[in-house]
Amino acid sequence: MKSLMSRTIEQIKEKISQGGLKPGDKLPTLNELAVEMGVSRTVIREAVISLSSDGVLESKHGVGVFVRDKSAGPAAPTLSDAVLAPLSKFKTSFMDLLELRMAFEVHAAGLAAARRSWGQESAIWDAAAKFEEALDADDDLDDRDVAFHRAIAEATNNSAFIEFFNLMSANMMPRPAFSRALNPTLITPEYIQHTVQEHRAICEGISSGDATRAADAMRAHLQRSHKRYRGFQESAVSPLSNVAPEAADAK
Repeated sequence: MKSLMSRTIEQIKEKISQGGLKPGDKLPTLNELAVEMGVSRTVIREAVISLSSDGVLESKHGVGVFVRDKSAGPAAPTLSDAVLAPLSKFKTSFMDLLELRMAFEVHAAGLAAARRSWGQESAIWDAAAKFEEALDADDDLDDRDVAFHRAIAEATNNSAFIEFFNLMSANMMPRPAFSRALNPTLITPEYIQHTVQEHRAICEGISSGDATRAADAMRAHLQRSHKRYRGFQESAVSPLSNVAPEAADAK
C-alpha cells in the first residue's frame, strides 16, 4: 500500500498534467490543495517540498507554489542536493540519519528556548495540544507530530535550520510512525501517552528559556523514538516502506 505522502505527490502531478498547468502557472494554496485532496496541510507542504526537490515545483516565499519552468535551466542546488545525495552515495544507514536528526533537533530545542518569540512559543504549545487531541487517529498523529517538531525548528529563527527540517521531515522521518495496526506491540496507548508527556516536557523547557533543559527534554524524547525504530526493524512489518532504499539499507 502506498503511503499517504506518495499518493499525495501523485495527485499533485496528475493535477498538473490533467489540469493543463503550464510552466510558470501557480498552484492553489496549500489550504485549498489540502481540502481538495482530503489530507492535512502538513502532508501537502511535505509533498510540495519533495516535488520542489525533484524540480517539478518551485516555491516562492510569500507568493506561492508554481510549476517549474525547466527550460530556464537546471534548478539551483538545494539543501537536499547538498545533504541527501552524498549520504545516499555512501549508502548511509537509516539509523545513522536518525542520529543526525537527533543532533539537529536537540540543538534546535535549545535555540528555540533562547530565541523564540511569544507567538512562536504559543505555536509550539498549540502543536503539542493538537497532537494530544488526535490520540485516536493514527494518520493525524503522524502529521501533528511533524507539525510539533516543525514549530520548534521555526522558533530557532535560523533559516538554515528551518530549511533543513523541511528536508529532514520529508526524507528522514519514517511513516507511519504511530500506526497501531502495523505495530500493535510497539505502538500502545501507553506509548502514545508517554509521547504526549515528552512533548509537554519539551514545551516547558522552551517556555522556561532554559536551553539546557529544553535540549535535554528533546534528547530524552528522541532517544525513546530511536528505540522504537529499532523495534520496527525487528518486527515483521516495517513502517519504512516509503523510505528510499538507499536510506533504509542497513537500518
